[in-house]
Amino acid sequence: MKPELSVVIPVYNEEAGLAKLFARLYPALDKLGMAYEIVFVNDGSRDHSAEILADQFRERPDVTRVVLFNGNYGQHMAILAGFRETRGDIVVTLDADLQNPPEEIGNLIAKMQEGYDYVGSIRRVRQDSAWRTYSSRAMNHLREKITKITMTDQGNMLRAYGRNVIDLINQCNEVNTFIPALAYTFARKPTEIMVEHEERAAGESKYSLYSLIRLNFDLITGFSLIPLQAFSMLGVALSFVSAALFVLLLIRRFMFGAEVEGVFTLFAIAFFLMGVILFGIGLVGEYVGRIYQQVRGRPRYVVQAVLEQSGEQTTQAIRAARRG
Repeated sequence: MKPELSVVIPVYNEEAGLAKLFARLYPALDKLGMAYEIVFVNDGSRDHSAEILADQFRERPDVTRVVLFNGNYGQHMAILAGFRETRGDIVVTLDADLQNPPEEIGNLIAKMQEGYDYVGSIRRVRQDSAWRTYSSRAMNHLREKITKITMTDQGNMLRAYGRNVIDLINQCNEVNTFIPALAYTFARKPTEIMVEHEERAAGESKYSLYSLIRLNFDLITGFSLIPLQAFSMLGVALSFVSAALFVLLLIRRFMFGAEVEGVFTLFAIAFFLMGVILFGIGLVGEYVGRIYQQVRGRPRYVVQAVLEQSGEQTTQAIRAARRG
């Protein structure tokens, strides 16, 4: 039977918390009274996550599907692979670490049934470290100013998508993207609701400071040209300032003769301009790098196997050559 709801959960080295996830997730979905499926995507875990997922598939093959990557491709690639496997009219993404309570899924579905095709979530009280909370808020503000995409809490995984949005996302072949922002651009009627947020059930965050910076670079450069345009305007402004400074120094040369007192000031100005130039080169390189990754045409991920129920018998469908 075709499910009404699909839940996509990326998994990377989560063996310590999967049992707790299963204990809360399946009862929460059973209470909804609707046909559902759960699509776990193992993102090349180096622990026993894949074996635990396989055991859970054998226990609940009627509603469980497991996608196994042949390596680690990142959380967003895992979600995109899960989207391609989904069959439900409503698709919900969820973290495996239980920071997003599975019991909140019903609230997202209720909001979707009001006519929305994309429902984001806002964490009522974040259970994260202070630096992650404040840095996330700062990047939210910067991203909204640059991309004009309004998401109050861009870092929360718990979101619901309509089938129309999922089908459009599945047509995209971007190597680097930010899925919530991409969905927002496709949604006809998006909204947000407040949800609870809990401490991590086990393990630690898979996002380092570099990963968070890298993710926000993808978000900003993938959805706006404003950084390039702003740097161009800065270059024009600095050109006028440099020309004015040159004229001023030339006048002082004729009026007062050779001066050496301002040499360190000139060094400071020169170093500042060099810093701006290097920043601009890096910014242009970011956009060029995105183009380079795109034109290579390499697969975004490779699915090693998919565990799913086929017909009346439970089978393991091997798709070693399947690429996304």
